[in-house]
Amino acid sequence: MEHSDKGIHRRRVLTFGGRLLGLAALGPALWPTRSAAAATLAPSSLSPEEALRRLLDGNQRFTGHQLEHPDQSEERVLELTQSQHPFATVLSCADSRVAAEIIFDQGLGDIFDVRVAGNIATPEVVGSIEYAVELLETPLLMVLGHERCGAVTAAVRNEPLPGDIGTFVQAILPAVNQVKGQPGDAVDNAVTANVRYQVEQVLRSSLVRDRQQSGQLQVVGARYDLDTGTVTLVT
Repeated sequence: MEHSDKGIHRRRVLTFGGRLLGLAALGPALWPTRSAAAATLAPSSLSPEEALRRLLDGNQRFTGHQLEHPDQSEERVLELTQSQHPFATVLSCADSRVAAEIIFDQGLGDIFDVRVAGNIATPEVVGSIEYAVELLETPLLMVLGHERCGAVTAAVRNEPLPGDIGTFVQAILPAVNQVKGQPGDAVDNAVTANVRYQVEQVLRSSLVRDRQQSGQLQVVGARYDLDTGTVTLVT
């Protein structure tokens, strides 16, 4: 039986290798098709309001367990080989439970993701956002926080942390101080305050602010509920 299993495994490897060689040989022939598909991809024609509605409609599908999984086909992959034109930029926490494409039921090339613990607007993060809104011309920018955020919790506690883990705390502390002493849960209050504060920091960028003031870009803050999967606007 062991000898037979090895023989089957060897035949499978040879078959797979043959398929790879076949695809490699077809590469030049496929290239014009890929280029043509990519050339048809145009910048998003959605208005800022339509882009926001598309995100929120996707979140409703997510919470209602009626996912469409758009833009995840082979054709979509080929469309994106030469360019990208996402309809939304989302600054969100790096938390594994808050992946934008999943909670908004979107696909490849739909969302320009900027993810960092605490969804903080550091210079590097703002630079990434400027690239998306200025060069890729996304009509929507969302700063997305989430319930029970570990980074916000660390800022509320403001205790020493090992390594560079605590570097984000300084970027969140101003938001924590804004709601210190308010009634209710300190972390929950700080999560919402942090979203609003980071929106303010992003809008200090003249590139972002100019596009917002011209009506080409809508900037919103939102928070994600871990218990229900619902995204709620807070700005």
